[in-house]
Amino acid sequence: MKTVEIERKFLVRSDAWRASATSAHVFRQGYLARGAASSLRIRLIDDLTAQLAVKFGKRGLTREEFEYDIPLVEAKELMLHVRGKVLEKTRYEVVHQGDVWEIDVFGGAYQGLTIAEIEMSSETDRPSLPSWLGREVTGDKRYSNRALAFHRPAMSPPYGISEYARV
Repeated sequence: MKTVEIERKFLVRSDAWRASATSAHVFRQGYLARGAASSLRIRLIDDLTAQLAVKFGKRGLTREEFEYDIPLVEAKELMLHVRGKVLEKTRYEVVHQGDVWEIDVFGGAYQGLTIAEIEMSSETDRPSLPSWLGREVTGDKRYSNRALAFHRPAMSPPYGISEYARV
C-alpha cells in the first residue's frame, strides 16, 4: 500500500512516557538494498508478521513509502540477505493530547537509544510536544534507521550513549 510519510523525530529525555504507553511490538528489521534516495526494508513484527517496505527520498519532511505484508517464512529467509546490521527495537505507542507518538527503544548495538516519532498529515501540523521529549533530530541522518543499520561496526557511533543523557 502506498502512503506518504510526514514525520518528525526527537530523542527522548526520560521514561515519563511509559505510563501512557498503549501497545508494544518487538521489531527486527534490516535493509536489502539502498540507493542514494531509496531503500528496501524487511521488518519482522513480534516474530508473528512481516512487512516489506520501499521508501523513496525526502522532500522536506515528506517521503513516499510502499509497504506490503509478506509471509513470515519468506521474511525470515530475506533477513539472511540483509546488508548492514539487523536493528532490534521495541516500538511503543503513546497518545499525548490526541496525537499518537511512536517510541522506539533500541536494543542490540544501540542499547540505550530511544527515539520518538510523530507522523503528521501535513508539514504545517504543529503537534503538542510532550515534556519527555529531548532534542529534535528530524533530518539528522545519524538517527535514521537506515544510517544506524549501515554504520560500520569497527567505528564508534557518531554520537555516544552519553549524548542521550544530555538532551
